[in-house]
Amino acid sequence: QVQLVESGGGLVQAGGSLRLSCAASGRTVSIDAMGWFRQAPGKEREFVVGISWSGGRTSYADSVKGRFTISRDNAKSTVYLQMSHLKPEDTAVYYCAADRLGSTWYVDGMDYWGKGTLVTVSS
Repeated sequence: QVQLVESGGGLVQAGGSLRLSCAASGRTVSIDAMGWFRQAPGKEREFVVGISWSGGRTSYADSVKGRFTISRDNAKSTVYLQMSHLKPEDTAVYYCAADRLGSTWYVDGMDYWGKGTLVTVSS
């Protein structure tokens, strides 16, 4: 089993920055890809950004391209999300997710989930 723990959420004004971290533990060798999803109040959980563990290929949602950057530390089994130029519409609970088989980045396709960390962007 894989456990994912997010950290780094908080309150920030529009235009500010935050960095989220997701540390994986357990059977991390089974992870093929890791990424971030978010769920805003009253909305469905949506894909934000992901990275393939083997090749480092990244995929970004259009809404965050140019503002968010994902990176990873293989030795620590940790993925990071650097968020800049934050907007009020970025307010959401951000969830770390991992996939054993691939990186299709669908909610139903992810095998492991963290508990989430809240990011609130004020105007």
